[in-house]
Amino acid sequence: MSREILLLVDALAREKSVPRETVFIALEMALASATKRKFDDKFLQDEADVRVEIDRLTGEYHALRRWTVVPDEEHEEPARQIAITDAPERGEGLALGDIIEEPMEAVDFGRIGAQTAKQVILQKIRDAEREQILQDFLERDEQLVTGTIKRVERGNVIVESGRIEALLPKSELIPKENLRVGDRVRAYLLKIDRNLRGPQLVLSRISPDFIRVLFELEVPEIEEGLLEIKAAARDPGMRAKIAVKSNDPRIDPIGTCVGMRGSRVQAVTGELAGERVDIILWSADPAQFVINALAPAEVSSIIVDEEKHAMDVVVDEEQLAQAIGRGGQNVRLASELTGWQLNIMTEQTANERRTTEQDSIQLLFMKHLDVDEEVAQILITEGFSNLEEVAYVPLNEMLEIEAFDEDTVNELRRRARDAIVTEAIKSEETMETGAEDLVSMEGMDADTAHSLAIKGVQTMEDLADLAIDELTEMTGMDADRAKTLIMTARAPWFAKDAAEAADAAAE
Repeated sequence: MSREILLLVDALAREKSVPRETVFIALEMALASATKRKFDDKFLQDEADVRVEIDRLTGEYHALRRWTVVPDEEHEEPARQIAITDAPERGEGLALGDIIEEPMEAVDFGRIGAQTAKQVILQKIRDAEREQILQDFLERDEQLVTGTIKRVERGNVIVESGRIEALLPKSELIPKENLRVGDRVRAYLLKIDRNLRGPQLVLSRISPDFIRVLFELEVPEIEEGLLEIKAAARDPGMRAKIAVKSNDPRIDPIGTCVGMRGSRVQAVTGELAGERVDIILWSADPAQFVINALAPAEVSSIIVDEEKHAMDVVVDEEQLAQAIGRGGQNVRLASELTGWQLNIMTEQTANERRTTEQDSIQLLFMKHLDVDEEVAQILITEGFSNLEEVAYVPLNEMLEIEAFDEDTVNELRRRARDAIVTEAIKSEETMETGAEDLVSMEGMDADTAHSLAIKGVQTMEDLADLAIDELTEMTGMDADRAKTLIMTARAPWFAKDAAEAADAAAE
């Protein structure tokens, strides 16, 4: 029987071109599966941990039943676990995580059921072959996959590329694109999912990286390092923007990407089902980068808010529609490309907003610094917009204001600091008296509760009344956490509704 095992292993290894060790492991699994059937108890047949060892030289094999030592409170699978307090009965010096093995009678290789053994062995070999094919592909380090459409399943496209199959999900197809079986297709390697039972390569034709690798294919200067694509944004099938940078001052990055008579960009557009591609010049200056990204619209001025990572972009009235684009497409792509939140507005809107903000700052200074309108306006004209700047901007900078003497400057700084301290005390009192309910809520931290309390959200009831976008705007937290906190705050509502429903049913 031992000789039969060795002969079987050698034959399968040669036939399937896989290592002998792979066949040995598959055979051990088949023998272990068959050995478990010796248990009369169906529960043990399913749950017991049985291992079979085959001697690689002689073919002799034996079976072992195994238990893992676990803490008492985790002892939930007695068929394969043993509690630490019971472990001394099985041997001395056993610790958590140790494995206890006891010999058991193994099945006769000739009686294990040829079909079962064959299925397990062949499946293991198929897995090994599949893994080897995947490894061969990964060694080529390809981002652009070219293949033939083999079949279409529920809108998902299966692409055959050499010996490997890849999945192009319906969600990663360019909208309104009509692909048929037998068509040649290109796509970007989005990810590798080893948990998938089918093709493990997942492709995309809508990823911004797809347009990047297409340009790398069409523009040799990119591969040579003379040009660089710094960013890309797409509205798949409609329009795209890429930002390019030249690493050689002699090369025009935009003209090089466009190609002679537009040949290079047209080749990319043809692959993207007619998607229009705007090629813009990248800039290290964020404001200039945004101006370039909004082309062909012309920008009059930009106001940068570093704290909110946003820009107010001012354009002429006749340029407004072009800057925004159809359905907001142009500004959306520009925002995605640059990474900045962009607010497009006309000069009139910008002036109105500026006036409103200045009026608000003026009232702030008049109230907290106890100054008249003229002094407040001087501070605004000199660029001050909050109490912190008045209190802590270097003294020599404030002394440069011609309208103020040194005594006035010192008095303004003192009043600003006093006002800041007063507001801080009020905020702390608000936190202490009004936000205990929030602080005690599951998932809430003190800083967030403090921030909410200052903005008038002081109880779980107040929080429950908020919408997700309101909470994210108030705190800057992501939508998932905002949703979790709001649902936690609303839990008492649901409990009350359930109790009322139960009472009504009882009546």
